[in-house]
Amino acid sequence: MDRFRSGASLSPIRQTEAYWSALREGTDIPFRSQIDPRGLEQVLEYAFILERVAPGIGRFRLAGQHLCQLAGMEVRGMPITSFFTTDGREGMAATLEYVFDTPAVAELSLMGERQSLRGTCEARMILLPLKSDLGDCSRILGVLVADGDFGRTPRRFDIADTQIRDLAAGQAAPTPAAEAARGFAEAQTVLGGKAPHLRLVKSDER
Repeated sequence: MDRFRSGASLSPIRQTEAYWSALREGTDIPFRSQIDPRGLEQVLEYAFILERVAPGIGRFRLAGQHLCQLAGMEVRGMPITSFFTTDGREGMAATLEYVFDTPAVAELSLMGERQSLRGTCEARMILLPLKSDLGDCSRILGVLVADGDFGRTPRRFDIADTQIRDLAAGQAAPTPAAEAARGFAEAQTVLGGKAPHLRLVKSDER
C-alpha cells in the first residue's frame, strides 16, 4: 500500500479510484448522478466534486472537512486553484483542461508553500472525470490527502509531479496538452491522512 513519509496511508485515493472505476462501462466515464456518498463513506473527509465553470477553472460543489481544514475556511463555491500558489495555479489549470477534454485521470504530488515558523506539508490529489446529466464531461470526482503542518492559516501548494493517464489509450498520454500540464511539475513527493464527512451544496446542476 502506498504511504506518505509519515507512514499515513494513501488509501482514500486508491479507494475512491476503485469506486469510480467500478462505475465505468467499458471505456466510458461515470455520470455525476451515479456518485453515491454511501459508497465513499470511509473517505468523504478527503473527497470533493468539481464543476467546470470556465476554461481551466473548476469550482467546488462538494468538499470534505479535510479540505476546509487546509483552507482554514469553507471551500464550497471556491475554485480549486485557491489551494495553489501563483506558480501552481497555471499548472493546475492546464491539468484540469486535459482531464475534462480528453478525458483523463490525473494524479498530482504537491508540496506546501514554504513559510517561516511552519513545518513542511505534502499532499497527493487525484482527479477523476465525470459526466453531467447532459452527457458532457464537466464534473470531477477528486480526493486531496495532505500530511504535515497545516497550521491555522490557509495552506497553498506547488505542484511537484503530475501523472496523467489518457482513458482512451489506458496509459500516460504523450500529447502536447499532457506535456504542458506536466511541464509545471518539479520533483516528486509523497504522503498521507485519514477519513469521513462531506458537505453537500444545494444545486440544480443536472
